[in-house]
Amino acid sequence: MVPHLTTALNGPLLTLEKRMLASMPEIEHWFRQQWLDYATPFYASVDLRNAGFKLAPVDTNLFPGGFNNLNPDFLPLGIQAAMSAVEKICPDARRLLLIPENHTRNTYYLRNVAALTNILRQAGMDVRVGSISPEITAPVDLDLQNGHALHMEPVQRKGNRLVLDGFDSCAVLLNNDLSGGIPDILQNLEQTLIPPLHAGWATRRKSQHFAAYNRVAEAFAALIGIDEWLINPYFSTCGEIDFHAREGEDCLAANVEAMLMRIRAKYKEYGVEQEPFVIVKADAGTYGMGIMTVKSPDDVRDLNRKQRNKMSVVKEGLQVSEVIIQEGVYTFESIEDAVAEPVVYMMDHFVVGGFYRVHTGRGIDENLNAPGMQFVPLAFEQPCSMPDCGGAPDSLPNRFYAYGVVARLALLAAAIELQEQDPENQH
Repeated sequence: MVPHLTTALNGPLLTLEKRMLASMPEIEHWFRQQWLDYATPFYASVDLRNAGFKLAPVDTNLFPGGFNNLNPDFLPLGIQAAMSAVEKICPDARRLLLIPENHTRNTYYLRNVAALTNILRQAGMDVRVGSISPEITAPVDLDLQNGHALHMEPVQRKGNRLVLDGFDSCAVLLNNDLSGGIPDILQNLEQTLIPPLHAGWATRRKSQHFAAYNRVAEAFAALIGIDEWLINPYFSTCGEIDFHAREGEDCLAANVEAMLMRIRAKYKEYGVEQEPFVIVKADAGTYGMGIMTVKSPDDVRDLNRKQRNKMSVVKEGLQVSEVIIQEGVYTFESIEDAVAEPVVYMMDHFVVGGFYRVHTGRGIDENLNAPGMQFVPLAFEQPCSMPDCGGAPDSLPNRFYAYGVVARLALLAAAIELQEQDPENQH
């Protein structure tokens, strides 16, 4: 179910899109085969970057927090996908307990919780929102500043179950990425936890995800006969980093230098005139924290105190000791002169919508997930299961088909990653 989308956007033409359109039956058949082998994450969002010569995922979030930014026209797709996702995990589920992040003062985030709750209710679930925050000690209505309120209750643990007053659910849906670690209240539950605990940033690493994505991209590239690099950013890692103590700088500088050389060779092969760059970011964590754009090894050797402070801590005060060095992918998409990147949302294995993350204060080589960003929903003309095969490769439905394909490749990588990192599968 790939949406047919319209937007005022026109980007550079991709030969990649031509190849995807020509191979559409093979691609969809291949995806169907993959989903027989791997359990799909309940939901995910993928940040994409389109450089014209390259279209690649740069981040995959297994606790997506922007359902409020999706166009309301996407709702029927989301509801159908939610039904499918719930059926797989807990077929007889009637009730669902949703546990959000602890920050209850972020109105935009709470609107996301309300939008997600709405999708699940319309999919036929009895949904209540329960908080594990120590601040929530009694039921409370949180003002969403859009004429609505979100009703939140304190979660109680009874034996090995999480309950609310008069409410015991088959499954617990986490919209909390566990950056601060796994709290005791979530350990050893008999209820199904969605996503599983090992999907949270307490244990998950971006490098594990992109290692799985390497294999997915390689198989997919062979399937449709393209250079894997066109959909896959190079990456490497450095552990044992301490930005404050300036430890691990040599490892970082050496990795940056090697990465820039690899990118330069590819740019030469494809006649790309831009300057190569890499993104250094925390291997765990989210919210666009602990990220920097680097164009030379000297950039990581000469960090000033402010830059070191910025890189050393991410969400929940988590100290950064491991980083991923990722090939930087330019974004040559813009909306009214502001730099933009698409974010694609999925439930089960269906694309259910997306939006452009737009930032007027950031460049084409910078992280856009930063204060000051805005969201422009992608809008449907009609849901359709196929692109416009008679249209030009860069016509909008076809561009968005390509986005949906690459986002689903990242989703498949997440499915493989979760299966391989499952403690029950560790031998």
